Amino acid sequence: MGIRPVLLLGNPLLRAACVRVRKYGTPDLLELVADLTDTLHDFRLRHGFGRGIAAPQIGDNRRVLVIEAGGESGGARAIVNPEIVRSSRQMMTLWDDCFSFPDLAVKLKRHLSVEVRYRDPEGKEHLLKARGALAELLQHEIDHVNGILALDRAVDSKHIVYKTELEKIKKGALRKEM
Repeated sequence: MGIRPVLLLGNPLLRAACVRVRKYGTPDLLELVADLTDTLHDFRLRHGFGRGIAAPQIGDNRRVLVIEAGGESGGARAIVNPEIVRSSRQMMTLWDDCFSFPDLAVKLKRHLSVEVRYRDPEGKEHLLKARGALAELLQHEIDHVNGILALDRAVDSKHIVYKTELEKIKKGALRKEM
């Protein structure tokens, strides 16, 4: 168990679709979940943001992610073989960020609500209904295990910016074209 380096934009492993986990409860799978959790906590401590991480971001090609979005259960939740089984027609527009390009922000659209079928590390099946911030987080992390980055979902190329510039825009220091 430990903190693993986060792969950065440009690493081809971030663009590869991940493989399904076939065996649950194995020491190897539990170690991956622990590493993802440790890496998430370390990244948030060092960078001041982060609610989720996917296995490809630490160089593992399995469909596994860990989210920490508070809510009813609190703490970290390991999600294995996630699949969006329903999404709302209603969309939300937001600025997104990512561990794999921590200095950038991307304006994109996501479904306002989703239902995600997944298994926990022991293999028990779950259905998670999410709305708002949790729905956005799930879509972001599931994109990762499908080889899709938030940059791919930008509303257009003008809406990929450095976070420092976005802060200036939000404070009115730059022309408001965003």
